[in-house]
Amino acid sequence: GRDEDAYDVAKAIAREARAVGIQINFAPTVDVNNNPANPVINTRSFGEDPVRVARLSALFVRGTQDGGAFATAKHFPGHGDTDVDSHVGLPIVSANRARLNAVELVPFKAAIEAGAGMVMTAHIALPAVQGDSSTPATLAPRIITDLLRDTLGFRGVAITDAMTMEGIGKGYTTEQSSVLAVKAGADIL
Repeated sequence: GRDEDAYDVAKAIAREARAVGIQINFAPTVDVNNNPANPVINTRSFGEDPVRVARLSALFVRGTQDGGAFATAKHFPGHGDTDVDSHVGLPIVSANRARLNAVELVPFKAAIEAGAGMVMTAHIALPAVQGDSSTPATLAPRIITDLLRDTLGFRGVAITDAMTMEGIGKGYTTEQSSVLAVKAGADIL
């Protein structure tokens, strides 16, 4: 949990990755781990406090990019308050917009301000923004274009999580979800 460790470890990982030809680190996980029933985020997160998660995430992003690799803040717009693993189903984040601004989005703002080159989308439903509980964020222009790009000002590369996960696959073929993700604002599938 030390600030110096977040930066130093990220920089070392980036240098080691570059030494073997890897230019992208699919980290950090900037989700706020605020649901004890979450089956997938857990120790991948910097913790339960959005301010602490934001601080350590920003340092990890800076360390990664200072080490010569691209950092990827994930899982946008926040996979911490879920009780379903998006590998096997579509989690629903029921937070209202005020809660999103105060908790889930805080680390993403910090990572973007720290210069994250990439943001990875989450296969979660976010009714407060999208208006329904069946559309995965990865396929939602209101989330990828409006929230990530327009509201948060992200100008880097938006990449999806794995397109074969059940969180994206329920109700969509891989072909359909791939087209919809690009239309929503994803740069890389």
